[in-house]
Amino acid sequence: MKKIFLLTVLILTSIFSKAQYKVDFTEKFKKENQGKYKIEINEVKELVHIMIAITPSGIENDDMVEQKGKYYQDVIAHFKSYQNEPIIKTFDSLIVASAYNYIFLTGNGISYDFKGNKLVKNKIFDFPATAVSNSKITENPITTYKTSIEDFARKSKFREFYKSHKPYYAEIVSNYETNANLGKQWKWLEKNFKTVQNSYAIFCSPLINSLNYTGDFVNNNFKLIYMVLPPLDKLEKLSERENELFNTRVMFTEIDHNYVKQPTVANQETINQYFKDRKAWTNDDIEGVSAYPNPVKVFDEYMTFGIFVLYCKDNYDNKDFLSAKENVILLMKERGFPKMQEFTDKLLKVRTENPDKKIDDIYPEFLKLFQN
Repeated sequence: MKKIFLLTVLILTSIFSKAQYKVDFTEKFKKENQGKYKIEINEVKELVHIMIAITPSGIENDDMVEQKGKYYQDVIAHFKSYQNEPIIKTFDSLIVASAYNYIFLTGNGISYDFKGNKLVKNKIFDFPATAVSNSKITENPITTYKTSIEDFARKSKFREFYKSHKPYYAEIVSNYETNANLGKQWKWLEKNFKTVQNSYAIFCSPLINSLNYTGDFVNNNFKLIYMVLPPLDKLEKLSERENELFNTRVMFTEIDHNYVKQPTVANQETINQYFKDRKAWTNDDIEGVSAYPNPVKVFDEYMTFGIFVLYCKDNYDNKDFLSAKENVILLMKERGFPKMQEFTDKLLKVRTENPDKKIDDIYPEFLKLFQN
């Protein structure tokens, strides 16, 4: 199942932003969130992550569930004795049937809040995950299993566990606010692209591993970009600045999908023409490349990481910029995109020649460089 789940994750990362949803952005919500971002370890969503973590599928799959660190050990110590509860078996059967159900379960966790031991509907997020790719659901699974989820939370004393770990959750949020530079990235992207967003939300869990994705909710003339991400990494082998660049890249290359999309769509005919030689631009022997089945998706993946290189050039000294560029080229080659060096050099060339133009407006000139 691990390989199947990983491949599904790679596909979801590229298409989940197309998922349908039901949200209600009230005037009050819009006023409170305009121009702001929020980082949250949502209580009900975390409960669902924990329930999945103790399923047989979660136990055997360290791609689906982050199994390193003290938090996971705490989860297992506290909740493993409840893994034979009927609702845990139900969740496991759902994930075995389709890895998409991981999204439908965790993604809809934000649609409920706790009131005592009961779950009550969230007034903003009614049914936030209704479709992924060609898979659609018509009923919120949290609603379907509401009573059983409440029973599990009460029996396992989940709310006590969550409360006792609030200092750790607060540390995760603080680390994002201090080290991820979300506000700085947002400002740079809106300075350099025509696209404008109203608000951002990061839904985080210490139990998230491979499944990082982004999407948007649009309602009542308000657009909220959301990201589903793990806590920031702090790799011992990396310096403080290298860790910053690593974590910035992880977040930035999710965020900028939402900015690259519009100019890519506007130039898709040219992209289809110049990037039609798939063998030149991808290595299909590498698992996961099939998640990018056409020239536009291949170009978008190159461009997403190319824009990160431009961000580094504008925001770091030359040494860090060159290091970031080299790491991106290596990473993309390992992922099955072998021409990142050429792509990045051409993007930097056009950007240098047009420093005051929006990136949307340099697309035509940039794409001409790939004309045979």
